[in-house]
Amino acid sequence: MNDTEEIKPNGQAIADFLAYLKHERRVSPHTLSNYQRDLGKLQRFCQQQLVQTWDELRDHHIRNFAARLRRDGLGGRSMQRTLSAVRSFYNYLLREGMAKINPATSVSAPKQKRALPDLLDVDQMAKLLDIKTDDPLDLRDWAIMELMYSSGLRLSELTHLNLLDIDHADQTVRVTGKGKKTRIVPIGRFALEALRQWLKARCTLAKEDEHAVFVSKNGTRLSPRSIQSRMRQWATKQGLDKHVHPHMLRHSFASHMLESSGDLRAVQELLGHSDISTTQIYTHVDFQHLASVYDKAHPRAKKRKNKPA
Repeated sequence: MNDTEEIKPNGQAIADFLAYLKHERRVSPHTLSNYQRDLGKLQRFCQQQLVQTWDELRDHHIRNFAARLRRDGLGGRSMQRTLSAVRSFYNYLLREGMAKINPATSVSAPKQKRALPDLLDVDQMAKLLDIKTDDPLDLRDWAIMELMYSSGLRLSELTHLNLLDIDHADQTVRVTGKGKKTRIVPIGRFALEALRQWLKARCTLAKEDEHAVFVSKNGTRLSPRSIQSRMRQWATKQGLDKHVHPHMLRHSFASHMLESSGDLRAVQELLGHSDISTTQIYTHVDFQHLASVYDKAHPRAKKRKNKPA
């Protein structure tokens, strides 16, 4: 390769880098498209600044580039992605001998305030879950919402639950979360009662060989989209002036538990945040302690009786 290649439209260096990402790194088409778009912005900026070769670019150019993106209204997260693309591109140029330094190494995007998750307060949750019915589908929906709030489940975790995942005697549910990591979390008494009523009605709907806890009116595993739709309907029916979605119940679980217990590590463990090391290092909390924190703190839990030895 020419180590002083001019920065031209459709420059060969970018094309070669994209080919490297596609064939050697095997990135997804979506990721490849992002790289192409972000490096295209850098290319146009360099042409406007009369920067002739990639090796001429310095950190002050990258800072000016980031400032331009900011003025153009690019958000913090998008800026971080763009600067990451530039750093990766320059690591490639360094490897190929087309640059002597990586000018983007010392430049970072402005920190973006994390938006607080939308949630329901305790009274709103009680209003949503105040369901008295004998209709099988309504019983199913009640059990779904009680369980999601009781145990802080993700939507995908709930839809993948099978009958054998629920331990009624131990009042727990076995959940397979992100990265196929399994955790066991307690189920509160309200959710247990809702599940008991739903499972009694489930046999009128479920196909004989269906193992899913929650099934559709056709007797097969219920889809995430169906749960989202039914939850919106229930929010309206129960008089909540809010767009209620499944993850809101998980947020509410976490917020109410943390507010009552103050035990951040226990709540993180219950939520199954295996990647929490990126924000905080925490020690393992054993399940008995988690159960104790849960019973003392969760609004819809009950005190556990000591089991006989």
